Amino acid sequence: MAALLLTGCWNSKDIQKMAYVTALGFDYADGKIVSYVQVLNFSNVAKGETSQVGKSVPVWVGKGEGITVTESLTDIYSTSQIRIFWGHIKAIVCTESFMQNGQRIKEAYDMVNRYREIRYNVLLYGTKDNLRDIFIQKSLLNFSPIDTVMSTPSQIYTQRSFILPVYGFKLIAHFNEAGSPIMLPSITVAKGDWTEDQKKKSMLRINGAYFFRKLDMIGWLSENDLAGYRWAQQKLERSPINVPDNANPAVALVLTKPRFKVTTVINGDVKYNIHVKMQAYLDEMTRDITEKEIEDQAAQVVKEEIMATYKKGLRIQADIFKLDEVLYRNHPKLWRERHERGAFLLTPDSINEIVVKISLLHTGKYKGRAD
Repeated sequence: MAALLLTGCWNSKDIQKMAYVTALGFDYADGKIVSYVQVLNFSNVAKGETSQVGKSVPVWVGKGEGITVTESLTDIYSTSQIRIFWGHIKAIVCTESFMQNGQRIKEAYDMVNRYREIRYNVLLYGTKDNLRDIFIQKSLLNFSPIDTVMSTPSQIYTQRSFILPVYGFKLIAHFNEAGSPIMLPSITVAKGDWTEDQKKKSMLRINGAYFFRKLDMIGWLSENDLAGYRWAQQKLERSPINVPDNANPAVALVLTKPRFKVTTVINGDVKYNIHVKMQAYLDEMTRDITEKEIEDQAAQVVKEEIMATYKKGLRIQADIFKLDEVLYRNHPKLWRERHERGAFLLTPDSINEIVVKISLLHTGKYKGRAD
């Protein structure tokens, strides 16, 4: 009789009969929002003792359309056959056509965050590629898409830092902040770099970044264009350079822990000083060179990269190093007065000086000589 009083599991779900969305994509075509979902089955998420590493597992990609984000995602339910679970979303990818109107990004992210299953720490990317092509990519050794640079970028950033990931909540905060430029990493499918035996295997790669002013997308720059931007990222772990930066470098250095600071110089016009301090260690040496020469030439390489990236930004009117934000934080009244004349006021002469200090920590297991 007492057993009849026990509560039952009426709302329990069979986790093996659920579709786990791990990435979400948004496109815009023919006046409609087109949503894509990357779905993994239970075997991709909960690996047992009998799981075989390297065994290829299927990736399912669903598609829905609608006038609103909600309508397009609901359209996916109509053909999903089983319950969809959204709590494992790690990344959102937007196409260029979707990002042409920054308000769409803001509205889409707002809708996604209102749904209780989805976490706040979702990575955000833009892309020039087809979303299906992005979502079907697996990782090395046929690991699932969860182990790619799109969903888990920290795995490779400890070995190669360049363009760091951006979480959606930070991007939206910048949309609402005056004087704050917005950068969104772009992702693409890299083909031909890897093979499985003789079969070519494509992999995901961060290949650049999109830039926004408020809600307007103003342009895209490649990873090479943004070489100098990496030194402004305080969380950068390690990134290599050749010294000198030409066809016959003497050494290859790995730079770590950048400390990047911008100050204003107000004397009639507004100019900016950039100061960078970094640590370095020697990774490769092809000919003898003194430690002092290494530090000085490395500082020159970094300085040239920063200036080159700054000029690339000027071409699309992007304030890559957030110079205008420094003025806004420290001299808001002057910032407002200047921006009555226009939204973008930086020129090639806006940088007064760039000072770079490199400290060589060690030369590896060998002494600082080539032989």
